[in-house]
Amino acid sequence: QVQLVESGGGLVQPGGSLTLSCTASGSILSINAMGWYRQAPGKARELVATITGGGTTNYADSVKGRFTTSRDNAKNTLSLQMNSLKPEDTAVYYCNAVLRVEGLRGLYDKNYWGQGTQVTVSS
Repeated sequence: QVQLVESGGGLVQPGGSLTLSCTASGSILSINAMGWYRQAPGKARELVATITGGGTTNYADSVKGRFTTSRDNAKNTLSLQMNSLKPEDTAVYYCNAVLRVEGLRGLYDKNYWGQGTQVTVSS
């Protein structure tokens, strides 16, 4: 079964750091764009960072200069390094990826989401 699994969330104090990881597994032929989203209680899910297959990154204004995303294509892994964390960064973080998979009627690209990992920034 094709899936994305996130890890690395937890509780940190303001100004601290966390590193999240996301690994794709299953019958995956290739990975295209990947990204991170987050959703705080009572708020809509928002884009945090994206990275293309060529390594080009984009970040939300709220995290620029503090967060860094990277990918290891050989290991099918996406990482998010979060520094100088603020209470407003508290949210469930989700990994997203467009994966090339084989279906009964041929190859196709499909969006997959991880299960989410909780990040809480509080003293």
